[in-house]
Parts: sequence; structure tokens; C-alpha cells
Amino acid sequence: MKGLITAVGLVLLFARQTFADEHSAFARITVYWHREGSGEHASWNGARLRTGHCAVDPKKIPYASKVVFPDATCVAIDSGPGVVSRKAARSCGRNAAERNALVIDRFFDTKQEALTWAKAHPHFMTVQIVTPGAKEGKVEIAEGPGSSRRPILPATAASILGTAE
Repeated sequence: MKGLITAVGLVLLFARQTFADEHSAFARITVYWHREGSGEHASWNGARLRTGHCAVDPKKIPYASKVVFPDATCVAIDSGPGVVSRKAARSCGRNAAERNALVIDRFFDTKQEALTWAKAHPHFMTVQIVTPGAKEGKVEIAEGPGSSRRPILPATAASILGTAE
């Protein structure tokens, strides 16, 4: 009996880490671009941004995670008070699910590209989140008093900027 319990425990331990690597999230998608009130770099943390980057709440989606949209994959490298407070979801959500959605702010090089994308896509959508280390098995789960069981992930500047695989 002890062997069966140990085997089930080990399977659950490894399954938990596998499921922590990739998951879906319902999100309010907003857009931003260079010089939109944030200076030349356009990022809250000073990183140079380019198309294919997005801003997230790092407590919900770790930096260097890949956010998979229907038309592209972006790397989470930025944050900001509007994303963390989820102001866009709370103010325009028409039901509880929309008001409680995450906010992901997708970056574009130009205002024209950003507004064109925003008009062509829904404000709320389900996106896939792939955390760094998903294939390498580098994800550890934080546990302890008051823990939300969120991933602890090693990240380098190169992986955050999406320049290293």
C-alpha cells in the first residue's frame, strides 16, 4: 500500500510541474507603441521594446514567458501600473469573467499597426502562456505559508529579451 501511495505521489508531483509550464488564460488585450507617453523605449522597466513583446503582471505571468495569440507569439518583458491593476478589464468588462480577466498589453512599433490590430481582434480572448523552461523542466513550484503555488523561474537578461532560446 505504501508503494502505491508513493507512486501516485510521484506521478502527481511530476504532473503538477508539467501543467505549470503551459496554460490558458482569459485576458483583456490592449495595445501600445513607441512614444505613447512612456518615452523613447516605451517600456516601464527601461527595456528596448519591439514588435513581439508584451506587458504583463509578473505575479501572474512570469517575465520571459511566451504569450501565444491567434496570429503571433509575444515575449513578456514589460509591465506597468495599468496591467497590474487590470484597469482595462475592470472598466470595460460586461460580465464577471471579463472584469476578472488578466490584462496583457501588446507592443507594436507604430501607432498605426497597434490600432489596426486592435480593430481587427476582440478585446477579450483566451491566450496560451508558455513559461520559460517548459521544455527543459526548469520549473519549480513555490510552496509555503500563504503561497499561491506559482512558478519560480530562472531568467537571464537574454531570455527575458527573447534573444536566447
